[in-house]
Amino acid sequence: MLKVRLTLAIIITLLAISAMAQVSGRATYQFLNLPTSARATALGGKIATIDESDISIISSNPALLDSSMHNHLTLSYVGYYAGVKYGTFAYARKYKQFGIFAISGQHMNYGSFTRADETGTINGTFSASEMTIGISYVRTFDTCFSVGINAKPIYSHLDSYTSWGIATDIAGNYTSKNGLFTAGLVFKNVGAMVKPYSSGTYEPLPFEIVAGISKRLAHAPFRFVVTLQQLQNFNLYYEPETFDEKTAFDNTEESKPSLASRIGKEMISHIIIGAEFVPIRNFYLRFGYNYQRRNELKIREKVSTVGFSWGFGLKISKFHISYSRATLHLAGGTNHFAVTTDLDNFFRKH
Repeated sequence: MLKVRLTLAIIITLLAISAMAQVSGRATYQFLNLPTSARATALGGKIATIDESDISIISSNPALLDSSMHNHLTLSYVGYYAGVKYGTFAYARKYKQFGIFAISGQHMNYGSFTRADETGTINGTFSASEMTIGISYVRTFDTCFSVGINAKPIYSHLDSYTSWGIATDIAGNYTSKNGLFTAGLVFKNVGAMVKPYSSGTYEPLPFEIVAGISKRLAHAPFRFVVTLQQLQNFNLYYEPETFDEKTAFDNTEESKPSLASRIGKEMISHIIIGAEFVPIRNFYLRFGYNYQRRNELKIREKVSTVGFSWGFGLKISKFHISYSRATLHLAGGTNHFAVTTDLDNFFRKH
């Protein structure tokens, strides 16, 4: 059991870096909280809506799926910490009888680990990985409102232990008639563990409520995105511990933050701010700030750019290429690469 505990400890530690320390560890399949698009990574790690057609973010909100994404394909790759890597894909297709559907997937590869028994004797290596594949469908009620659903079976393999689960994302989206403003609401990872790692030990899924708005300026090359995360959790703010030295004769009590201060910090812990700058057509600069990530993962002596993220996107020929980087800790950041294309561009129309 020593190797199992060590494996789980490493995995939980890695995922906690971007899955938010104060809410991770309470549920299994934490890889579901990782951003699946370079755009989401650049805009702070999560996104609930956008006013532009982009198949790469349908995993964030399936209600954003629309007919303009027919035959669009996106692929992404993320270089994570300690050799951990994961990739995602999404593809959409429209059927006249049924509407538009999309298939998406995410695969997490934790790499190879040294196998050792309780005495420290090395007995080879073992691997760990997790994956999910989802089917998305959207129903549009008029030009402004749409509702989407994404059903995704989950598979997890940790050495000789395997687990299966099923999750569903239920989402809604509103788009203003001029197309400059959108608002979205997503209930993520609604489901359950079907087959546990060990008999009788069922764990909850990382359920989350995410909401957000997107506003594009009509006469300026800017788009602003505000995302509200973990809306089901009203105790999200984490007060970092201090390690100030005190003498044995120091009986002074530490001053506690006021109620107003506590409420204010709780509110901003739920807010992720992002912005896009489009100086020319087919080129984007993206920036994001996640206060909760910065508050939980910073080192007081050297805060640096923890909690900030940035990226860019550009169109080259038939491809949209995106890159983003998020600083999660002083130990480093993550690099997210993505390519999106319309497969219809590769076939001559007659």
